[in-house]
Amino acid sequence: MTRRAGRSVKQAEDDLAGSGEAQQAEQVEPVVEPAPRIEPADLAHRIVELASDRKAVDVVMLRTAEVTTMADYFVICSGRTDRQVQLLANAIVGALRDDGIRALGAEGKGAARWVLLDYGSVIVHVFAPEEREFYGLERLWSNATQVVRVV
Repeated sequence: MTRRAGRSVKQAEDDLAGSGEAQQAEQVEPVVEPAPRIEPADLAHRIVELASDRKAVDVVMLRTAEVTTMADYFVICSGRTDRQVQLLANAIVGALRDDGIRALGAEGKGAARWVLLDYGSVIVHVFAPEEREFYGLERLWSNATQVVRVV
């Protein structure tokens, strides 16, 4: 630190400390936009629309709110190949991200036989046909109300 003539080291330090506080006070916190609030039913319908647009096979929307606290809706669909399963999952995640909606989690993207996308109140299952038949989520959740089925 260089000292101006006629000033003590203490005065120079005080000036530096004061200017730092002034700079800190002037800094503005970045504004973080809150995630858009969308009703679970609207989100589930949007996902059904996205999956159908991408040629998903046998798209089913189940209302699970009455049978579990895990989620209000499940959307279940299939791709014809592993590649299509991956493309469907990526298309859903990408389109919803563009809408300002981010998944809380995603599982199975590497193997692309069963991809699970967690949107909190809506859980999306994108299956390869063999896995969908094997796990039979529609049978497992047969007490849930089927809201939509696009064949």
